[in-house]
Amino acid sequence: MRLAGSILVVWLLMALAGTLPSLEPNRVVLEEIFAAPSATHILGTDELGRPVLDRLLTGAGVSLLVALSTVTLSAAIGITLGLIAGYAGGLTDRVISRLIEIFLAFPGILLAIAMAAMIGPGIENVVIALAAMGWVGYARLVRVQVLALRQREHVLAALALGRTGPAITRHHLLPLVLAPIWVEASFGVAGAVVAEAGLSFLGLGVLPPAASWGGMIRDGVRYLLVAPHLILAPGLALFLVTMAANQFGDALRDRLDVTSRNRP
Repeated sequence: MRLAGSILVVWLLMALAGTLPSLEPNRVVLEEIFAAPSATHILGTDELGRPVLDRLLTGAGVSLLVALSTVTLSAAIGITLGLIAGYAGGLTDRVISRLIEIFLAFPGILLAIAMAAMIGPGIENVVIALAAMGWVGYARLVRVQVLALRQREHVLAALALGRTGPAITRHHLLPLVLAPIWVEASFGVAGAVVAEAGLSFLGLGVLPPAASWGGMIRDGVRYLLVAPHLILAPGLALFLVTMAANQFGDALRDRLDVTSRNRP
C-alpha cells in the first residue's frame, strides 16, 4: 500500500506541477522536432517540437481532474439512488433496480463512447459520459448494504422515535456504508483514468492542442519507430497510476474488511 500511495502522491505532485506558468506544453519549435531526451528536454520533444515533459505534467492534471470529477459525480448519483431504493423498497426499489439492470446490460466503455460521440469532445463532456456509466456500481453497492441494514435495531429505534426517512438514511444508514464506498471510489479512479485516456485516444476526449495522456499516445503511435519516447512516457505514467489506484483499492478493502482482518 505504501508503494501505491507513493505513486498516487507523485501523480498529485505532477498535476500540481502542470499548473506552473513556466511550462510551455503547446510551444511549437520546428527546429527541435523529435529531439531525443537530453539535459534540455528530459523526455525529448514530439512531432511539433513540443516538450514531452511539459505535456506529460499537464496531462497528469487533466487525468486527475477527470478522475476526481467523475468519481464525485458518479458517487453522488449512485449513493442517492441506492439509498432511496434500499430504504423505500417496493415499487421505487423495483424501478431503480430495473434502471440499474438496463445500464449493466451495456458495456460501460461502449456507453461512454456513444455518449461522448453524441455530446461532443471536451473535459466536461468526458466527465458526464463517464459518470453516466459510473454511478451504477455505487447504486448497486449502496442498495444492497441498505437492504441489509434497514432492519437493524438502531434504525427501528429511530423509526419508533419519529425520525423521518431522509434523516434515517443520512444519519443512521449512510455512515455505515461509507467504507465500501471508499473502496469503490478508489477503483473508480483507476477506471476513470483509463477511460479518459481511451476517449482521448479515439479523439472523443480532451481537445487538441490540450495535452492528455491518451492524446499523447495517439499522436505518438504514428512515430513509434522513429520516436518511441512519445509513447513510453505517457504509457508508463498511465500504467503506474492505474496499477497504483487498483492496488490502493485492494489494500483499502483488506484493511476495512473486519472478517479478513480477524482471520488467523
